[in-house]
Amino acid sequence: MVDVQHCILGIDPGSRLTGYGLVAVNGRKATYIASGCINTEDGDLPSRLGMIYQGVSEIIAQYSPSEMAIEEVFMAKNAASALKLGQARGVAIAAGVMANLPVSEYAARRVKQAIVGSGRASKEQVAHMVKILLSLPGTPQADAADALAIALCHVNTATLSSQ
Repeated sequence: MVDVQHCILGIDPGSRLTGYGLVAVNGRKATYIASGCINTEDGDLPSRLGMIYQGVSEIIAQYSPSEMAIEEVFMAKNAASALKLGQARGVAIAAGVMANLPVSEYAARRVKQAIVGSGRASKEQVAHMVKILLSLPGTPQADAADALAIALCHVNTATLSSQ
């Protein structure tokens, strides 16, 4: 049993795959709890948004995190994709807010900088560092690894700001 001071839920939003990752924080040590993806590949956009809200709500109910961290929207070349991503973020944030969780937002570049040391790191480099930092036996699925990286970025940011 891990002595948990805080549990952080990281969310990597997407309209088709939304990654999630949970880490327990005890002092300066982050420990892996769980990760995965909410798969919403079937259905129209409103149905998929409902699945994201329900999925994030279920994860919150199951793990009782104390905080949520989510990736900010980045400007994509395709405006329609950026709008869908923004809607996916919105329903995930709404699920966190409805559960009374403080929600922090991080730019992708900041997450990469915090985890790899370079804001231009590849998804593979981020996943590899997440595996190392959390002592995982294997590399998590890409969206789950990104969500864990967001949670770890929040841990590092929260730890630094509280000192």
